[in-house]
Amino acid sequence: MKALLGSVATLINLLLLILLGSGYCQHMADESCSVQILVPGLKGEMGEKGEKGAPGRPGRVGPPGEKGMIGDKGMKGNIGRHGKIGPIGSKGEKGDIGDIGPPGPNGDPGIPCECGQLRKAVGEMDIQVTQLTTELKFVKNVVAGVRETDTKIYLLVKEEKKYTEAQAYCQGRGGTLSMPKDEATNSLMASYINQAGLSRIFIGINDLDREGHFMYSDRSPMQTFNKWRQGEPNNAYDEEDCAEMVSSGGWNDVSCLITMYFICEFDKENV
Repeated sequence: MKALLGSVATLINLLLLILLGSGYCQHMADESCSVQILVPGLKGEMGEKGEKGAPGRPGRVGPPGEKGMIGDKGMKGNIGRHGKIGPIGSKGEKGDIGDIGPPGPNGDPGIPCECGQLRKAVGEMDIQVTQLTTELKFVKNVVAGVRETDTKIYLLVKEEKKYTEAQAYCQGRGGTLSMPKDEATNSLMASYINQAGLSRIFIGINDLDREGHFMYSDRSPMQTFNKWRQGEPNNAYDEEDCAEMVSSGGWNDVSCLITMYFICEFDKENV
């Protein structure tokens, strides 16, 4: 600061000398022209240290320093808290069967069995079941007038109907027109006709779909078995597309439009 003041004083003195040399004072009338030359004084003593100023603005962030050296490995920390239980894993393979364990304690004694009385009761029930079975068979065969095999039940219907009406009647009751597909069934049906005092009935055989190709009423084709009488089927008058059974067990092709009695056939498991 003092150096700055000294420089200013020097500049002022130089300015005054220039003015005096140019005759500036001669233009000032009736006034005395005096020149005072200022000379810098001696350097003063150092003043007291001032108070600490306010902190300046933060400077720019300097460049990052060099990477330090890796320090020694620290000591192992304390065990942390237990984490959450994870999801259940997949089911493992079945293990080997273990050794057989020791036998358990004996149970309490049971109630004495009166086996003689139980055997007697069971025997009496068997006799009653046999009697009921016999009576049921009598009712079916005599009262209801049915015949049966191991898997089928046959019912003679004494109502004269055309072939298609007879088939609809049997189907409406869960069956079909009887189909003699083997010798045993054919003989049973022939016996049924004779015992009823009839000469003929409709059976479930026809060639309505295709002339000359007879099939059963369940639409299954005829195989090797048949009981056609001699010269039959002959399709007389080009209108014999259905079949009848006579009391001897033989078959004839007849018109489907005539009416006669018929036999319905039912599966036992559906009755």
